[in-house]
Amino acid sequence: MAYMYILKCADNSYYVGSTKDLQRRFAQHQNGEGSEYTKHRLPVELVYFEECQSIESAFLREKQVQGWSRKKREALINNNFEKLSELSKNVVSTSSTTEKKLGG
Repeated sequence: MAYMYILKCADNSYYVGSTKDLQRRFAQHQNGEGSEYTKHRLPVELVYFEECQSIESAFLREKQVQGWSRKKREALINNNFEKLSELSKNVVSTSSTTEKKLGG
């Protein structure tokens, strides 16, 4: 078992990570030992996590969510799947519009 997690930092930014031991990793972040990013933004709050079958799948999910906008991350944190879907569609439609403009 492994986890993809999202922390909310003291400056209201989000940190996305993955680990095999969520409690230990969270404690490391709180103690300033988790990452350079969170070290300077303490305290942190665990606002979301997902269980994954392996550390590899947790890491892939981490990278996926790291590429998301703040609004999309917040939709995930709030379990607002309708908004999550809507934000995903907006990215696709924006790309299509850009391609049409560039192509023609």
